[in-house]
Amino acid sequence: MTRVLVVEDDPQLVRALVINMQARRYGVDAATDGATALRLAAARQPDVVMLDLGLPDMDGVDVIRALRGWTRVPILVLSARRASDEKVVALDAGADDYVTKPFSMDELMARLRAAVRRTEDSPLAPETTLVETDDFVIDLRAKKAVRGDGEVRLTPTEWHLLEILVSNPGRLVTQKYLLQEVWGVSRSGKTNYLRVYMAQLRRKLEADPAHPRYLVTEPGMGYRFEG
Repeated sequence: MTRVLVVEDDPQLVRALVINMQARRYGVDAATDGATALRLAAARQPDVVMLDLGLPDMDGVDVIRALRGWTRVPILVLSARRASDEKVVALDAGADDYVTKPFSMDELMARLRAAVRRTEDSPLAPETTLVETDDFVIDLRAKKAVRGDGEVRLTPTEWHLLEILVSNPGRLVTQKYLLQEVWGVSRSGKTNYLRVYMAQLRRKLEADPAHPRYLVTEPGMGYRFEG
């Protein structure tokens, strides 16, 4: 049974989440503050953490950082904070996804299923180097991309960007992280670099670059590879 740790101080929302997840055969633990959440995470080893950022004893971002000190469990943030910079802070701290309140329960359950799939059936398990889509294949070991019958010529920068994204399937990768990893700290504010190179990657890999299916933009936050 997949176990979810819900960290939320609104009792009505906790009740709704527990009912919906138990109806879908998830095991659920609940915490109303950060300290309790960290203790439960260590004791119960959840498969996914659903985390509100506005907790009574500590900021949810600090909970994320504490969890990331010892576990890679998927963290799905549930928050009323709508500003892009606040979302980016949570994602840079180690959150895997961000859902803004109010949300539909169907969307939340879909995000939860996606987080579980990435954990249980990741296409990038250590022994796997191929990422296959309907339109192209990425060979991480050979550092090669193939579309149709031919190899796609990628620059080193394009390859570095693509490698980071496909190695985190379904996960939102922030602009700041990509800029720092590919260009270094000095370029961390140059979002125009990303737009140019992502446009080039889409032209080379996507069937319809103007409406990308795989290299998806999350406005104001970053990019996501949907494999």
